[in-house]
Amino acid sequence: MLFRNSKRKWLLVIGLVMALGLLAGCAPADHTMDTPDLLKGNFWEKNVVYYFAITLDTFASWLGGSYVLAILLLTIVVRTLILPLTIKQYRSSKAMQALQPQMAEIKKKYKDNPQKQQEETMKLFQTHQVNPMAGCLPLIVQMPVFIALYNAIYWNKDIRTEEIFGFVLGEPSPWYFLPVLAALTTFVQSKMMQKQQTQTMPGMGMIMTIFPVLIFVMSLSFPAALPLYWVFSNTYTIVQNYFLYVRSSDKGKKEVLAK
Repeated sequence: MLFRNSKRKWLLVIGLVMALGLLAGCAPADHTMDTPDLLKGNFWEKNVVYYFAITLDTFASWLGGSYVLAILLLTIVVRTLILPLTIKQYRSSKAMQALQPQMAEIKKKYKDNPQKQQEETMKLFQTHQVNPMAGCLPLIVQMPVFIALYNAIYWNKDIRTEEIFGFVLGEPSPWYFLPVLAALTTFVQSKMMQKQQTQTMPGMGMIMTIFPVLIFVMSLSFPAALPLYWVFSNTYTIVQNYFLYVRSSDKGKKEVLAK
C-alpha cells in the first residue's frame, strides 16, 4: 500500500514537472500583450491569467513599480492562503507516524496476502481519517500559480523587461545564479521534511533528492522570474518547516527527556 502511494506521488510529481517543462516552448519570446487584452483570450487567459496579471500589476503599483517585490508579495499571499493545506499535510504525516506500529503489524500478519494487506491498511487509514496523499495538495495548488506566472511574463512587457542584479526577469538567468539558488533552497526545504516523509512514505527520499536537480534543469531555460518565484516560495517553506518540523521535533524531544 505504501509502495503504491509512493509510486503515485512520484508519478504525480514527474507529471507536474513535465507539464512545466513543456511550457518552456509554449510562447514566443516576442509575445507581448496588455493586461486588458487578456479578456479577449481563451478561457484560461480570461478567467485565470487576467486576474493573476491584475494582481501583479496592483502589487507592483503599491511597491513603486517593482515586479520583483510584486512577485515576493504574491508568493507570501499564495503560501499563506494554502497554509491550511500545509498544516493538514503536517498533521497527516504525524498521524501516519503514529500508525507505523499498526501498519507493521498488518504487514507482518498478511505478508503472504498483499491484497488483504492493502485492504486492512486502507481501513486503518479510514478509521483514523488519514490521507497518505495529503502531501501532494500544496504542490498541486501551486502549479496553476506557477503556470499563470509563466504566462504573465510573456504577456506583460513590464515584467519581461524589469531587471534584478543586472539580469532581466523575462530572460533565463545568466551565470546559473537563480537556478542554483532555486535548487539549493529546494534541497534545504526537502531535507527538513525528509525524515518525516520517508518514515511514512518509503521511496520519498529518492523523490526529494531528485526534485532539486529537476528544478535546476528547468530553471536553466525558464525566464528568471520563475526561479525567483521558486526561491521566494522555498524560503517561505524553509521558515514554515522550521516551526512545523524542526522546532516541534526539538520540543517533543525535550518533553520526553523531562519525563
